[in-house]
Amino acid sequence: MPSARIANGLRALKHRNFRLFFAGQLISLIGTWMQTVAQSWLVYRLTGSALLLGTVGFASQFPVFLMSPVGGIVADRKNRHRVVIATQVASMTLALILAILTLTNRVQVSHVMILAALLGIVNAFDLPARQAFIMDMVGREDLINAIALNSSMFNGARIVGPAVAGILVASIGEGWCFFANAVSYIAVIVGLMMMHVTHTPKVGHRPALEALREGFSFVRHTKPILALLLLLGLVSLVGMPYTVLMPIFADQILHSGAKGLGILMGATGLGALIAALSLAMRTGMKGLGTWVARASVAFGFTLMAFAFSRWFWVSAAVLVVLGFSMMMQMTASNTLIQSMVPDRLRGRVMSVYAMMFMGMAPIGAFSAGAVAHRLGAPMTLAIGGIACVMGAGLFTYELPGFRVEARKLILAQETGVVGMQSTPVVSDADVAVAEAALVAGPLADSGAEIVESDR
Repeated sequence: MPSARIANGLRALKHRNFRLFFAGQLISLIGTWMQTVAQSWLVYRLTGSALLLGTVGFASQFPVFLMSPVGGIVADRKNRHRVVIATQVASMTLALILAILTLTNRVQVSHVMILAALLGIVNAFDLPARQAFIMDMVGREDLINAIALNSSMFNGARIVGPAVAGILVASIGEGWCFFANAVSYIAVIVGLMMMHVTHTPKVGHRPALEALREGFSFVRHTKPILALLLLLGLVSLVGMPYTVLMPIFADQILHSGAKGLGILMGATGLGALIAALSLAMRTGMKGLGTWVARASVAFGFTLMAFAFSRWFWVSAAVLVVLGFSMMMQMTASNTLIQSMVPDRLRGRVMSVYAMMFMGMAPIGAFSAGAVAHRLGAPMTLAIGGIACVMGAGLFTYELPGFRVEARKLILAQETGVVGMQSTPVVSDADVAVAEAALVAGPLADSGAEIVESDR
């Protein structure tokens, strides 16, 4: 029944803490997307330079690449609830400073870069803590649904935020978008402070370098997780910079201005929202590995199609498909990784996810800005699309070899077979115990065939 499917798709909202988180983040993320669009347009208005657009993108996200491993240790050792509150307060402060500088006509590109870099440092601690905090709010049973709903919220805001920003930037300027973003953080901070969360750190007081090495060692020796992260890093490096170059497409190629920029960003968000809602309706992980591969191929081809389109509404339609494939790959990868990682390593492994997801993007943004300066924005995106398709092809070729290990990891985590070992050593006897437990339990449709097609 449709009502039953809807209820199943919203099952993570039965948890009070997640409801508070969801409501607060929905408001805050609309402000965040408003600032993202307004900041890109501000830099473009001040400089008209593709290279500086890429440089600002680099400044905002490269700290994530450098600092997120430290953020992962903090997420595993400290109270994640308090860490997330602290990062949201810091983000609000930075948005308010940017708003004041812009509204008083004192803003310079150097100010934007410095504030973007500081926000990147904050995100290096926020992303691992926030991703791991989802488990603290809903538990393992509703983790898949919570991740998908979180992505739905993120992309619902991506539709509204850019559209509102396009209107505000065209009518009253970028500064009020920054101010609105600062105010929007109040909602998520209040929601977080109303929560009642019990968090027990899972890492002892071992040296930080040893704890850091343990997280990287787990990723390096776990082939399914390593493959997912490498593909995610490739797409972030060569594909995601399309967002940095979007003002050039909106102004010089599609001749649609700030309002057109908002519509284009919103079109991407619409496709991503549809993908996230589709994943929220799922009750298991069967076929997610295959969907990661297919979505990556689709992302590469739609990126090339957008690069060569010269009609505004055709470009917007292509971006809907691009957003769908992008979110399908990233959310499915997140779900699979979190399902395979032990709780005590969750923060550190998700810090590597942050490195690949956001940390590689600044390198790609800077490179894309430099390449676009010489070859033009369309050719830059076309090259990125080709690289995404090639990477997805390699992932697809290697995918069958990951089936057994991925199955063992997911079964072990769901049944608590894996103890304190730092590498995923699971015996055949352990798997037999896990499979026997799953036959009669509610987890039977979980991850036993994640890399098989769900045809």
